[in-house]
Amino acid sequence: MIPNGQWLTADESEKPMDMNRIQELLELMKKNGLRVLEVEEQGHRYKFEREGTQTVPAMVPAVVPQAAQHAAPVPGSAHPAKAAVSAAAEGNQTPIKSPMVGTFYRAPAPDAEPFIKVGDHVTADTVVCLVEAMKVMNEITAECSGTIRKITVENAQPVEFGQVMFLVEPD
Repeated sequence: MIPNGQWLTADESEKPMDMNRIQELLELMKKNGLRVLEVEEQGHRYKFEREGTQTVPAMVPAVVPQAAQHAAPVPGSAHPAKAAVSAAAEGNQTPIKSPMVGTFYRAPAPDAEPFIKVGDHVTADTVVCLVEAMKVMNEITAECSGTIRKITVENAQPVEFGQVMFLVEPD
């Protein structure tokens, strides 16, 4: 591994990495949302890091306050996650919870049909939604089998870790 801030230099007898190849690798990083890329070619190891992406822990505090800010309860209303959990306990329904902080999407694209609707039957491996976190779309599966009885989050709304997104009536 090459320590941060150090440049690899090739001996005069060896050809350094071509600028076209470097540009290709940088485009690959941008296209796939990569912060760090390490490549070994012709016996040399190169490490590329995008600016402003030092480490994940440095980025997490910036993300968490935004989600908490959006999740502030409206005066006079109950907290939606708590209400959904109590509803699940009353109706013997299984909650599908968000595994991360992010933005909830019901469909794979804005003009596409939702993954599921109320009344649909799901299995453990059925994709029920996407949660976007740090510009990465994460497919969320039901992880249980049954019928969707309630969707507790609106499309394109922020979700918190552990927040109930769906209620499923088990088979």
